[in-house]
Amino acid sequence: MGGLRRPVHLSLALGIALALLGAGCTNDEGNGQIARVNVPAFDADSAHALLRRQVEFGPRVPGTPGHAAQLQWMVEHLRERADTVIVQSFDQPIDGHEPIRLHNVFARFAPENSTRVLLVAHWDTRPVSDQEEDEARQRLPVPGANDGASGVAVLLALADMFAAQPPPIGVDILLTDGEDFATRPGDYENMYLGAKYFAANQPPGYAPLYAILVDLVGDTNPRFEMEGYSLQYAPEVVQRVWRMAEGIGYGHIFVRTTGMSIMDDHVPLNQGGIRTIDIIDMDYGPNNAFWHTQNDVVENTSPRGLGAVGEVIAALVYRGG
Repeated sequence: MGGLRRPVHLSLALGIALALLGAGCTNDEGNGQIARVNVPAFDADSAHALLRRQVEFGPRVPGTPGHAAQLQWMVEHLRERADTVIVQSFDQPIDGHEPIRLHNVFARFAPENSTRVLLVAHWDTRPVSDQEEDEARQRLPVPGANDGASGVAVLLALADMFAAQPPPIGVDILLTDGEDFATRPGDYENMYLGAKYFAANQPPGYAPLYAILVDLVGDTNPRFEMEGYSLQYAPEVVQRVWRMAEGIGYGHIFVRTTGMSIMDDHVPLNQGGIRTIDIIDMDYGPNNAFWHTQNDVVENTSPRGLGAVGEVIAALVYRGG
């Protein structure tokens, strides 16, 4: 993930807070706790193994062998589990490059069910380590253990769960390509490419209840604030997710603090009419020292954040959205 971070304006935050107070939330018993139901256990260790497997492919920069290998692996994984898997391929002009072939992977569980949610993560990795101090290291691609592999790992582990025990609603998983293809900060023309394409090329009549983007969730000390654009575009979805997290015991990780506004895949999806929030931890390592560097490696991740996010999403899905 490579977007700009900006604080939410105070007046906006106050307005959002009032909206949240008035927003309804299903599955809530009025005391901050949610009755336990038959929600399958999310396997955080399995998710972390899926994270590690992606890093073993090498950097997953579009046009590289690692990118091609991961695409094949993801499609095979999902075709064994989902009812429908669509590879949405497109050619994208890139500044200073020939057009490059990108691929979104769209997996559907119970596609006939009109009540459904969309789960999103990007699977590509950044071609440059622009936050490295050393100029030579800046030209190296980011390994992408957290920024790329972590969100995909959570969603693929959830796909295992959905296949083993079908949820009561329909679920779609969208793995976007070209989220992080920029080679310089603020180059938004070459970012969020897969999300932009999907927003402009949705299935006919597509209308999920909401969508959740999962990004940078593998830190050893996870902390998810309420991201600013999520509050701006879909405050009722933020409310629903954070209430669920609190109700199942993750209020110390999903904290009720208004965070930064992060440019990410959820912005073009919201602009395309899909109410989408971003679960993201923008403090990766001491003072965010591992973000967009060569330190974005498996050793600097853990199952902890993967498990918290996976359990919250599973609870939402199996309790009917």
